[in-house]
Amino acid sequence: MYKIFSLNNKLKQYLTIDLDKLYVLLNTSSKGLKSNQILLQRKNFGDNNFNNLNHSFTKQHLYRAFFNPFTIILYIISIISIITDIIYPIQLHQNYSTITIIIIMIILSVIIRFSYEQRSFYRLSKMDTFLNNYIAVKRNNKWIDIPIKNLVVGDYVYLTANTKVPADIRLIKTNSLFISQAILTGESDIIEKHSDIKNIDNMTITNYSNLAFMGTSIISGSGEGIVLNVGTNTLYGSFAQNKTSKITSTSFFKDANSISLTLIKFMAILIPIVSIISILVHGSLLYSFVFALSIAIGLTPELLPMIITTCLVKGSNYLSKQKIILKDIYAMQCFGSMDILCVDKTGTLTSNNIILEYYLDILGNENQKTLDFAYLNSYHLSSYPNHIDNAILKYATIPQKKDYFQQLINKNKRISEIPFDFERKCSSVIIQNEHQKLLITKGDVKELFKHCQYIEYQNKILPIDNKNTQSIHAVIDEMLEDGMKVMAVAYKPLIDTTSIDLESENNLILIGYLAFFDAPKKSSIEAIKKLQSLNVNIKLLTGDNISVATSICKRVGISTTDIITGNELSNLNPAQLDKLIEKTTIFAELTPDQKRMIVTSLQQNGHTVGFLGDGLNDIPAIVEADIGISINEATDSTKDVANVILCQKDLTILHKAIIEGRKTFTNITKYIKITASSNFGNIFSIICASAFLPFLPMTAIQLLLLNILYDILCLILPWDKIDNENYRLPLNWSNHHLGSFMCFFGPLSSIFDIITFLFLYFIFCPLFTNGLLYSELTDIHLQTIYISLFQTGWFLESMWSQILILQMLRTSKIPFLQSNASKPVLITTIIGIILFTGLTFTPFATNLGLTQLPALYFIYLFVIVILYMLLISFAKYSYIAKYKKLI
Repeated sequence: MYKIFSLNNKLKQYLTIDLDKLYVLLNTSSKGLKSNQILLQRKNFGDNNFNNLNHSFTKQHLYRAFFNPFTIILYIISIISIITDIIYPIQLHQNYSTITIIIIMIILSVIIRFSYEQRSFYRLSKMDTFLNNYIAVKRNNKWIDIPIKNLVVGDYVYLTANTKVPADIRLIKTNSLFISQAILTGESDIIEKHSDIKNIDNMTITNYSNLAFMGTSIISGSGEGIVLNVGTNTLYGSFAQNKTSKITSTSFFKDANSISLTLIKFMAILIPIVSIISILVHGSLLYSFVFALSIAIGLTPELLPMIITTCLVKGSNYLSKQKIILKDIYAMQCFGSMDILCVDKTGTLTSNNIILEYYLDILGNENQKTLDFAYLNSYHLSSYPNHIDNAILKYATIPQKKDYFQQLINKNKRISEIPFDFERKCSSVIIQNEHQKLLITKGDVKELFKHCQYIEYQNKILPIDNKNTQSIHAVIDEMLEDGMKVMAVAYKPLIDTTSIDLESENNLILIGYLAFFDAPKKSSIEAIKKLQSLNVNIKLLTGDNISVATSICKRVGISTTDIITGNELSNLNPAQLDKLIEKTTIFAELTPDQKRMIVTSLQQNGHTVGFLGDGLNDIPAIVEADIGISINEATDSTKDVANVILCQKDLTILHKAIIEGRKTFTNITKYIKITASSNFGNIFSIICASAFLPFLPMTAIQLLLLNILYDILCLILPWDKIDNENYRLPLNWSNHHLGSFMCFFGPLSSIFDIITFLFLYFIFCPLFTNGLLYSELTDIHLQTIYISLFQTGWFLESMWSQILILQMLRTSKIPFLQSNASKPVLITTIIGIILFTGLTFTPFATNLGLTQLPALYFIYLFVIVILYMLLISFAKYSYIAKYKKLI
């Protein structure tokens, strides 16, 4: 649930003082503001816009771009680099190259992510024209319509159903005013608001009955009030300024943190080991510690944040072309990890084109009175039009019936109402005709039947008994089994009643039923099959009747073996609950909180859960899910809390999103695992060499250059092809898998590094130093040549093996034969080897301590790399057999 901010003392004063004093404090009156007061009020209290709020979101995007698990690793490395290269340089001269490169990588990563999130934010902003809508305001004692953005503190406004509250408002008059505060609280409850002043000392701010908050949705009724706060000074403005994306607490960041922790653990283990070995060899404590820190830097992929951001942005841009808008690019990875998708029924599996099929009495005969009362109920409700009310009202527009229903409305005037809510599952209105006042209630059959004491059949009113109860259920059950949604209609006469409350909905007379049909989408069957082929378990979470839900699921291919109702769930203990929720596929007759509870239970069982919904009743579950999904036609409150907005409500496009998410995830994982293991192998080789060689096998700048050159090649990875089997299963990161991958493949490269060390030290380098080993040389010039030849030889062997190993480990198949990389990756690999090898033949090589090598060495290099690739090919099959996966 979102954080609710404390109401300041000034606002408390506004809510409790007499109206006359309030008018004085706000420089207004019951006649509204005068024209000459508007500018002064705007100057004193601010504008009703979110310019500052937009700036706040910009700061949030910038903060998230700079501070995430992967950039934090680079910050640690940069601190180590400052120590090892600037404060206590190993080479006795300051080297700014490492810290410069790291800073550049961080800046590029930040720019890529920040620009994407800003673009998504403004795209969503354009979809919400809230502040450009108009509202009725009393000014100069006249009601006029003005844009909401022109409101000022002190304005006297008129609130109507199916709109958003335009500012924080103290209510002066209300008429059955019901409001959803889901945008602030994350709850789907509909709250009645009125102008009464009550004790507010220990109340939560959202419980104030005489205060309507900006951005909340008016479900039904009307009201009048005085504007207290506007723009970013409102509760919504304060809430939004401090809101951070829910994605940061989901599976992505949990897994990302585990990856970061693994790399840090390896650093923590390496530093003391390398320090001890270096002390034994070189004797200097400070030199050894600084050298160990510099070695630890080499473990981490320097382009990690940039590669990840590039992969996520590429995938997100693809989804935007598929009409899927991500508020946060990390939702991209959540699509890749999602293994359970919870969906609402209406509009997701069905066409959301509900048709009224039958209007019946209690025994299933056509009954005009049932339709008349249902029509009066739907017509006089001022709440958001829902699919049921729309179907009833649409039926009454048939040309031959239009005049009849118009006369019916003329004869029955509205007095009051109680709007629908998800606990009662019904709605009521009071109407007045020339004969009497009637309470007419329409709603869920089971819930409404609990409030009925009588039935009406053939104009006779009879008490409900066991016999007619059985007859009633027989009629209902038959329609439910056919997949129809059934609503009950009841009424009772009222005497001298001008308002109603929940107690009024007792002792009702059941008159009959309405039967609706919402056909499954043709695309739903195919979409369900595609999602199941990706091993995404589909669970239906609906408030509808269990029979209707079962019927729809049978038609679209969702298993109906395990079904449970909300009432059955509420009777289970926690131990039973988790097991039952895990295996159940259809959950019917749920409350909004039960939907949320199911999502939470699945997450606790280790699943990454997505929830697709569009109604107020879906909000708690959307907020709780790892990835909350809504549609552009959903209620404003629902869209506000979702992470992803679908511009078309169709499960087919979710199939595309999941595949793209898994492709993105796989390419990110390739980079992390292969690069970390390759770097680990290099470091392991350096540790071994440091124990026996009288000089460094590679300088810090050479090692850093090697990593950067390799990482630059890896920038093409987001465009690599993915084997089909890599996106058939949900994916997640594991520090165990990363550690095992590094420890398995890293030392394999060290085997060939050690062979190369032996070849270079005992065979190759002595060819150019009169056959003498380094330990036998006394000429400083020859020693320099010896070191340069050795370091260049290992530099090339490491570079060739690192680049080619990317081809070997990018797929579990045989590379170049069973699985080819994309053309960009292949071309980049070839060009990279040529350019980086050519670097040793340039004048710049001398500055790096490198030199030209003769053709003899390249013969050896070709042979050793081929042998290395063959070993890796056999090794990866052994790894797959043990861990059941490669990447």
